[in-house]
Amino acid sequence: MLRIGEALIGEGSELAHVDIMIGDKNGPVGIAFATGMTQLSAGHTPLLSVIRPNLLTKPATLIVPKVTVKDMPQAARIFGPAQAAVAKAIADAVEEGIIPMDQVEDLVIVASVFIHPKAEDYNRIYRYNYGATKLAVKRALEGFPDIDTVLHEKDRAGHAIMGFKVARLWDAPYLQVALDNPNLEQISRVVAQLPDSDHLILEAGTPLIKRYGMNVISKLREIRPAAFIVADLKTLDTGNLEARMVADATGDAIVLSALAPVETLNKAINEAHKTGIYAIIDTLNCPDIVAVLKKLDVYPDVVELHRAIDIEHTAHAWGAIKDIKALSEKILVAVAGGIRVETMPEALSAGADILVVGRAIAGAKDVRQVAEQFIEGLHKPEIDQFRIMTDF
Repeated sequence: MLRIGEALIGEGSELAHVDIMIGDKNGPVGIAFATGMTQLSAGHTPLLSVIRPNLLTKPATLIVPKVTVKDMPQAARIFGPAQAAVAKAIADAVEEGIIPMDQVEDLVIVASVFIHPKAEDYNRIYRYNYGATKLAVKRALEGFPDIDTVLHEKDRAGHAIMGFKVARLWDAPYLQVALDNPNLEQISRVVAQLPDSDHLILEAGTPLIKRYGMNVISKLREIRPAAFIVADLKTLDTGNLEARMVADATGDAIVLSALAPVETLNKAINEAHKTGIYAIIDTLNCPDIVAVLKKLDVYPDVVELHRAIDIEHTAHAWGAIKDIKALSEKILVAVAGGIRVETMPEALSAGADILVVGRAIAGAKDVRQVAEQFIEGLHKPEIDQFRIMTDF
């Protein structure tokens, strides 16, 4: 048996993060246990978990410090409150039936324990590590989390230490604000006025990028660190190179031109997915996007049906939405070109997942008010509106 569990409890410098491996003495965990006791490394000396001196907890548990122990005060926190907390949590887990009583002599545990160098409150160190250890053991033996929980949470969750959430597009429809004005000062004012919303996307427009380069993405991030930012390069060549450039600049998506060679599109999409960003194909001046998609080795994440500013008097190409989605239900479809609040219902009813709006918002006298009208028209609740979660 080899079970793995993890738990984080507490706050401040005394915060506890415990990783657990639990398994048979004659299995891989037993080997790791024995190896840990015999192959020591400076600053990370493993220690057996004891309830008090001369009283080993059961199942036998090896504590491995995650943070390099550099002095005696740090060592005292590990050999004192942390060691006692882990030992007591394991013993209580047996008493409470979390760990089967009849297996305590057959199992061993390896607990990787985090103690911040600035932690000082022994009471908090003990309590937080006790709770984290017992919860990690419980999760390990129950197989938490199951894959359904992981898939449900992966795009909703934000990592506490990162301080922001990496946005993903999984809860359509969305509003994408196209920032085409090649004046960074004006664009910055627009972005600062936009409301906070889980359904808002920022687009660094082609004119803006042509003037300021990829660094404009960093400028937008200074204002909106957690924003989903699209780089509208309309790539026609060197697709893999430009996809990598967008990823390196912390962009979330690259826009490719549907007029590019199929090989360029394939390379760009593959590179985008390799680096964890989205690939968007823009249909500007493309007469048959479905035919293009059928030639690709892998589909893009988004297809943008784009009516150019210069031909906004012509009809929208929204009729292609059903044909695109017939190829793959995973493809999101964006519509761009003269979208207004009053035309939103028509676009959404046609199946649009992303509404790309430029001047109607960026050029409005009251940017926030107009953007809020669009967001309200999406009829989507905020993803984290009622999500105050400390644990599962």
